[in-house]
Amino acid sequence: MERATAATATAVIVAGGDPIDRAVLARLPHPIYVIAVDSGLDELDRLGLAADVVIGDFDSVTAASLARAARAGVPVERHPTDKDATDLELALHHAGAQGFERAVLLGGHGGRLSHLLGNALVLTSDRFAAMQIEWHVRTATVTVVHPERTITIAGEPGDLVSLLAAGGTAAGITTTGLRWRLDGASLTSGSTRGISNEMTDASATVTLRDGKLLAIHERN
Repeated sequence: MERATAATATAVIVAGGDPIDRAVLARLPHPIYVIAVDSGLDELDRLGLAADVVIGDFDSVTAASLARAARAGVPVERHPTDKDATDLELALHHAGAQGFERAVLLGGHGGRLSHLLGNALVLTSDRFAAMQIEWHVRTATVTVVHPERTITIAGEPGDLVSLLAAGGTAAGITTTGLRWRLDGASLTSGSTRGISNEMTDASATVTLRDGKLLAIHERN
């Protein structure tokens, strides 16, 4: 895969906890800059891919994978185990500091509810609002929707799409390609009104005027 550090490239953040479907790799935009998050380095080794940087406290990565990366000259950004941010948050900070405008996260479920919810919420932080963020976790794709940025969801009729307001009310929500269309609607944080809409076509779009949304696409 072609790699680049330019702001026009995509930062691909590979976290541990879940096997990554090779089909997802085939859909990644290019060029890419690969950030391995702790045991995500082991997953990259399984896929036969190289990291451009490795970030974490390294409490879960295997020593063999870390040693191979060091021998290959891959920069290793080590953080203490006792810290105020998860490894994923540190990886997002790195991507933002490098000037990336798009970040794609792979994996990161890991079976711990606290980490799953924390990972979902950190994606909506105002600190990362300048980046277009997409998260592929198991069979779902989670996209952060910011004001005046239309996202397009590629799927099949019958796929489920859920919209969740993050950090307050999301207003002026307009959708296409969904069974229950929204036209300038509002969703409040904590509301389940946007759960389990259905795609009626091979693609759907979501945009909003104010606030933030998590758009969760679950393939049928």
